[in-house]
Amino acid sequence: MLKDKIIVALDVDCLNKAESLVADLAPYVGCFKVGLELLTAEGAPRVVDFVHRAGGQVFFDGKFHDIPNTIEKASRATAALGVKMFNVYASAGIEAMKAANHVKGKSLLLAVTVLTSMNEESCRSVYGTSVEDTVKRFAKQALEAGVDGLVCSSQDLLFLNSDPDMKKLMKITPGVRPAWAESNDQKRVFTPREAIQAGATALVIGRPITQPPWEIGSPVEAVKRILDELAQVL
Repeated sequence: MLKDKIIVALDVDCLNKAESLVADLAPYVGCFKVGLELLTAEGAPRVVDFVHRAGGQVFFDGKFHDIPNTIEKASRATAALGVKMFNVYASAGIEAMKAANHVKGKSLLLAVTVLTSMNEESCRSVYGTSVEDTVKRFAKQALEAGVDGLVCSSQDLLFLNSDPDMKKLMKITPGVRPAWAESNDQKRVFTPREAIQAGATALVIGRPITQPPWEIGSPVEAVKRILDELAQVL
């Protein structure tokens, strides 16, 4: 379904702020991404149950990065919550990704490559290589570990999807901004249309939907506008 292409980032600090967003948007989007801020403030079980009761599905954005044993235990606990998908950092290593994959249950497991807030300079500072080389290395390791997909920039799709093996993986792309929205702290961004045309499986969109410009209207109106944009290329 078209709506499955959109994952809304619930980047808020309490469930009271998320309540109207989930209730209003659940019929129009495929999933809600809950991240460290909300998970820490309210507790993971409570947050996941809240979204489920409102009719939504959960992308548990915990970005696990630890030793394989710890990641396995955290992944098992997360999968038991009934989330649609959750993620681990590819930089935690192949064994850590394999440990998570072993206990993911019915949930989808995603490997985070290079954050969309990073540019070439910051990527080289952290990982020692270019964005492209780093993403390719992490993607190959993720494929070997048996994960279901990657969290990557839309720009990375241009070289990832040129590799037949990489086409087996889902590509979940944050840092997507409609032409009418500000880029904020994202460095490597595409519009929804560009991301889908480049081969994204689903788009993670936060502030352009949850805090749209006044001239766009409500969050629902923002989602409808994005869905219309996607319908032109799907």
